[in-house]
Amino acid sequence: MHVLASTSDVPVAEALAADPLWLVIVKAVLVVVFLLTSVLFAVWFERRVIGRLQERPGPNRLGPFGLLQSVADAMKLLFKEDITVRRSEKALYIAAPMISVFCALLIFSVIPFGPVTHIPGTDMSTPLQLTDFSVAVLFILACAALGVYGIVLGGWASGSTYPLMGAIRSTAQVISYELAMGLSLVTVFMLSGTMSTSGIVEAQTDRWWIWPLFPAFILYVISMVGETNRLPFDLPEAEGELVAGFMTEYSSMKFAWFFLAEYMNMINVSAVASTLFLGGWRAPWPASWAGADFLNSGIFPPIWLILKIWLLMFVFVWIRGSVLRFRYDQFMKFGWKILIPVGLGWLVFFAVGRATFDHFGRDLNVFDAVAGVIAILLVVAVWSFISDAAAKDEEPREDVEPEVLDAFAGGYPVPPLPHQVLPPSPRSGRTVEAHVGSREEDSE
Repeated sequence: MHVLASTSDVPVAEALAADPLWLVIVKAVLVVVFLLTSVLFAVWFERRVIGRLQERPGPNRLGPFGLLQSVADAMKLLFKEDITVRRSEKALYIAAPMISVFCALLIFSVIPFGPVTHIPGTDMSTPLQLTDFSVAVLFILACAALGVYGIVLGGWASGSTYPLMGAIRSTAQVISYELAMGLSLVTVFMLSGTMSTSGIVEAQTDRWWIWPLFPAFILYVISMVGETNRLPFDLPEAEGELVAGFMTEYSSMKFAWFFLAEYMNMINVSAVASTLFLGGWRAPWPASWAGADFLNSGIFPPIWLILKIWLLMFVFVWIRGSVLRFRYDQFMKFGWKILIPVGLGWLVFFAVGRATFDHFGRDLNVFDAVAGVIAILLVVAVWSFISDAAAKDEEPREDVEPEVLDAFAGGYPVPPLPHQVLPPSPRSGRTVEAHVGSREEDSE
């Protein structure tokens, strides 16, 4: 049954400008409710999927299929003792997690859930979107960048070493991976001719941008994992090195705010990827491209968008259950020496190719198709090159004298790198001597 009827011939900007205040408030409340319920479901979803990947059941006690496990976790955090560090900067210490959550909430305000739609029982039509403007995607990038201020301020205001180190790592991570993410989006703007999210979805009526812009999509997916501090890129909160990173000195609901912001950001970047590369709320092929227009109206558009979001959320969880955490130097090299050069190369190739085709009066759709095929071949070639390089690294090498590391040279212990070794422990020497001496006494 169709609850809403589509009136997609009405311009989105014009329809949004006509929204009364009460309707804007209702949309904002629905966005917040959607995000909060999605976070609860995401926690359960992640545990169940990783459980299956690791051949264990996952949560299965609280509620049917363990669905109430997330509610129990939320209640636990709500009633835990709230500890405030004595040496912390109180105002910033409390405000930091709220900044992260607030920035995460802002991003979904420009995500379109459907076309301009008539509201039953009234003479009003409204887009299934809170707001939109000509630079909506830049607004998304700005909110994502501002969200890191919560992490940085939380790490600094805690007045502790490990949180500060996690905050500094997060700053470097956002700079490197947001550059790669921005490069991946430029070709989307070139094809769409707009930075408006509703305009980009409208431009994908005939084909989704994932096909001609496949390298940009892969680049965005890798960057979005790094942007959200998820495995294998969760260096700002690496438990084996920094206890819990910038969240070390947080507990109870202040910790829950950071936890909430992380999962909201996962949903946000998945929604952005769906909007910019996977047609947004449009039905998947061949449903929408076979003349079945009813699948792009009514209640269907939000369903298509949510399904695409959770498909990408599954990718997040799959990566977490399959890939080991990077070392920090590997992580930064990957961002600066691989992702950014690849993004720049793809941007130059695509821009020059389209300009050349346009100059000679050729059909740009043909170039887009050819570029998509070449892009896929390039991805396969790069993957093959990386695999060969990894196999070569695993080949036995000539013995090289390892460098002896003074682990306490800087005043605190530093773990050795692969080409370094720690000096022999004096305790182990004494233990060997004592052991040899005891054997000689026994033999006498």
